[in-house]
Amino acid sequence: MQLQVARIGKPHGIRGEVTVQVLTDAPSERFVAGTEFVVEPAAAGPLTIRSARWNKDILLLGFEEIADRNAAEAIRGAKLFIETEELDDEDDEGWYEHELVGLEARVGTQVVGKVAALTTLPVQDLLTVKTEEGKEILVPFVDEIVPEVNIEEGFILITPPAGLFEINDDTAGESGDGAGDDA
Repeated sequence: MQLQVARIGKPHGIRGEVTVQVLTDAPSERFVAGTEFVVEPAAAGPLTIRSARWNKDILLLGFEEIADRNAAEAIRGAKLFIETEELDDEDDEGWYEHELVGLEARVGTQVVGKVAALTTLPVQDLLTVKTEEGKEILVPFVDEIVPEVNIEEGFILITPPAGLFEINDDTAGESGDGAGDDA
């Protein structure tokens, strides 16, 4: 299986360097000279890193196959992938999105939906759980709320705080009892 680690942005300079949107938590390990990437669309690759450097907060890559700005413009928007077999299995603490999407989301023994996406944010990650009614619920992906991820059996266990599944529901606060109305 392949894992996307970057998306190529605009060209930088005249020697074929490109900006990249980094989609990995280990750019210093992934983007080193000599690393070869599978590219989508396939016609744009494979690509082998010639150089990697940071310009402020932007990673700039040069590829052996890309010699000038025109060639760099031609690969704009391409996605860079690595083979997941190349990944170390030392990190038992994390999961990739492709491992989580499709897992049943359970509260106790009740299935409440399926994992639809993983959003990686600076402070904490969020799981998007799609309920059977089609609602999307954002669940903080922290040990206190998601204490168990069981890839083999195909589920995650959620211990939601009160109101988590109602917070995005427009009808949840409409009880019709008049509470909170100004009289």
